[in-house]
Amino acid sequence: MVKVIGLMELNDQNAFEHYRSQVGQTVELYKGVIKNRGAIAEIFWNELECKSFSTFVELEFPGAQDAHAWANSTEYQSLVSIRSKAMKLTLFSVLI
Repeated sequence: MVKVIGLMELNDQNAFEHYRSQVGQTVELYKGVIKNRGAIAEIFWNELECKSFSTFVELEFPGAQDAHAWANSTEYQSLVSIRSKAMKLTLFSVLI
């Protein structure tokens, strides 16, 4: 199983709602599910000096190949221009 974590700083709420209304379908096409999403309550340490982020999303895929296929898919890539308007994003996978 692989988790994909997105750390986001929203720029445009309308663009975000547009993106959010479509991204789940692309995740499902690649056997993934959106497990959690929400606001950041508190950052305890930031020793890596990450840029600010206020929200997060946690996706889950059966395997690394599914997560990779989704992130690079034409379906997801078609949302990148909307995503870029909506937010700044750091997206990474975690093997469990």
